Amino acid sequence: MNSRPARRAPGDPGAPAPGPRTGARGPAEPEPETLALFDDLEPPPPPPARRTEARARRPAAENAAPGVSPESAVSVALLTLATRDILEGSVEPLWVRGEVVGLKEHRNGHWYFTLKDAEAQIRCVMWASDARRALAAPDEGMTITAFARLTVYAARGELQLRVLKIEAAGDGLWRKAFEKVRMKLEAEGLFALERKRRLPLLPSCVAVVTSADGAALHDVVAVVRRRCPITQVVVAHCTVQGEDAPASIVRALRRVSRWGKADVVILGRGGGSREDLWAFNDERVVRAAAAMGVPVISAVGHEVDVTLCDLAADHRAATPSAAAEAAVPRLSDLVRQVRTLGAGLRDAAVAQVESARERLTAAGVAVTRAATHPVERRRLMLEGLAGQLHALSPLATLGRGYAALTLPSGAAVTSVEALAPGDAFVARLRDGDVHARTEDIVPSGKPGGA
Repeated sequence: MNSRPARRAPGDPGAPAPGPRTGARGPAEPEPETLALFDDLEPPPPPPARRTEARARRPAAENAAPGVSPESAVSVALLTLATRDILEGSVEPLWVRGEVVGLKEHRNGHWYFTLKDAEAQIRCVMWASDARRALAAPDEGMTITAFARLTVYAARGELQLRVLKIEAAGDGLWRKAFEKVRMKLEAEGLFALERKRRLPLLPSCVAVVTSADGAALHDVVAVVRRRCPITQVVVAHCTVQGEDAPASIVRALRRVSRWGKADVVILGRGGGSREDLWAFNDERVVRAAAAMGVPVISAVGHEVDVTLCDLAADHRAATPSAAAEAAVPRLSDLVRQVRTLGAGLRDAAVAQVESARERLTAAGVAVTRAATHPVERRRLMLEGLAGQLHALSPLATLGRGYAALTLPSGAAVTSVEALAPGDAFVARLRDGDVHARTEDIVPSGKPGGA
């Protein structure tokens, strides 16, 4: 802390007696009779040297400095303004540690609170321009260290700190800022699993959004060239740390989106501290990554580092090298897979032809059987009917030793009453006819002949 001693007012016991100074060039001009407290006030112009006698005859009240006599008393407003100017001009900004009490966030963005410890407290203000650069507003009772300028609130004459930057012990403010943005974006669905897109199998172009001077880019290029030399790598340079990093990353992502020829985007950087990686937790960067029209691989820091871009990306890789391995396949493996698939397709085609041939043969047999079955059935039916007719045929009876008698006129003899002794008749046997005459007629049930 730098300070400068204030000049003592005339009449102060420790102040040197005013008087003219002399030098090599003769008598010097008299020292202005003004207090250092009021350096910002314009003193009356010094009178010409030739009118020293007239000045000596002026009343004492006209020659007195402001505030050294009742006649030259200053106003309260002038006093507090002068005090503020002295403090701001003599005390450099410094770090102050204390506990936050009574934080109020004004609608215009200003923060008002009190810093206190066990023995004292002081009011603080953080203007909106400085508050916007802070990670998050501190919680009630949180112990912080504030980089602040000592000043005076002139309207009340109160000592206060104008806070320029705040830090908290541990990861309090960092965690609060992280969770605030995370919950907001999660509520909007930016981290939903349904939004995750599959990475292309063989991208023709990979866009890398990172610093062109960083080691992350060299790692990505080396891995892509080793695994898949036919894939093109395009770099969208951006700043990856510092206050300007979020805006630079967003511009780089938008350039890639407007270009429209990348199949997948790798967004990331090498390892670093929490402050170095914080740009990838910025809400603007997360939204820009989620809005990309092609899949995005996030590769920020190392495996233990998790950023909001990791949650919003379609795929998260532990390192930039791992991101390159996820983005492109090993070409030799892909060729081997294609050959294996070709052999499998050939075997499948042969199997399909054999199966079709077997099915065709079985269908032919089935058709033949279907066509033959009705004919066979009808043949068997006709044979059955023929057997029945044969059984009823008189010829079948003659075959068993019987004869059929008819008159010469052809009329069948069915009773002995149709014949008389001496009548001619024909006896039809199995193998021919016998012509005979009746000698005697014996009716059934009567013995002997006539």
